[in-house]
Amino acid sequence: MKKTISLLLALVLCVGSCLALSSCSDTDSDGKYKIGIVQLVEHPALDAATEGFKQAIINELGADAVTFDYQNAQNDTNTCSTIVTQFVSNKVDLIMANATPALQAAAAATADIPILGTSVTEYGVALNLKDFNGTVGGNISGTSDLAPLDKQAAMITEWVPDAQTVGLIYCSKEANSKYQVDVVKSELEKKGLTATLYPFTDSNDLAQICTSAADNSDVIYVPTDNTVAENTGIIDNICAPKKIPVIAGEEGICKGCGIATLSISYYDLGYATGKMAVKILRDGADISTMPIGYAETQTPKYNKQICNALGITPLEGYVAIAEN
Repeated sequence: MKKTISLLLALVLCVGSCLALSSCSDTDSDGKYKIGIVQLVEHPALDAATEGFKQAIINELGADAVTFDYQNAQNDTNTCSTIVTQFVSNKVDLIMANATPALQAAAAATADIPILGTSVTEYGVALNLKDFNGTVGGNISGTSDLAPLDKQAAMITEWVPDAQTVGLIYCSKEANSKYQVDVVKSELEKKGLTATLYPFTDSNDLAQICTSAADNSDVIYVPTDNTVAENTGIIDNICAPKKIPVIAGEEGICKGCGIATLSISYYDLGYATGKMAVKILRDGADISTMPIGYAETQTPKYNKQICNALGITPLEGYVAIAEN
């Protein structure tokens, strides 16, 4: 009987050990890297960054070497937190945070799992870092979608030379949107223009704020703002009938409501982020020493359809945004 009890105890211990092993990360159990992707909201820029990120990793490691857990937060910061908390619980090997609120949520959730941000304009602002020098340190790095803001401000006077008043529309919940409009406002005031900030809270009050901006401005500027990107139709429906041109911070927004932009490739930005992930996962690179990456080129683009509707002749050197 004692021998039987001993065998039963051994069997229980063995089963317990197997269950414990089965709860380990996929990296341990099947050799695959597990990557959690939290994307703030679906719109063309962020979608392109995610696709570029995934493709870079597949190209470098092979599709069979990685499992992606993609989660869309539907433009809700609380949902971002819920998603990354689950990633931490699942012991993913790396988190890719697409957009500033996603990065902020990931940074708050873990100090151990490597976090790569993308589509984040200014990491010092996003993470409230003092004396930010281009490297975050700790478990965070990534890529920035910042295009030269002084050149974007110059576009406003180049495209609308008679403008005296500029309305800057942005979502007050996005720290990097506030950073962008503050810089552009300063640049415009150096040129002697009157620049007024028009912050909105969410899509529910965007129409009201945009109407006020359009009624009191000669031209509108919108930065790389995720809530704007998701609601360009609201801005176009208000500004187009009033013949108010819009200068946009990125191509997706410009395609929806703007006349011109200084655009980066979000796919390329995501691809660069994916290559950083490979260095960390496969090559053992130290994320704490990896500086933030920036887009190497920016392309001046214009919206042919809206320019035609407003009777604006495109400037030389600008490429038409594809209409498909």
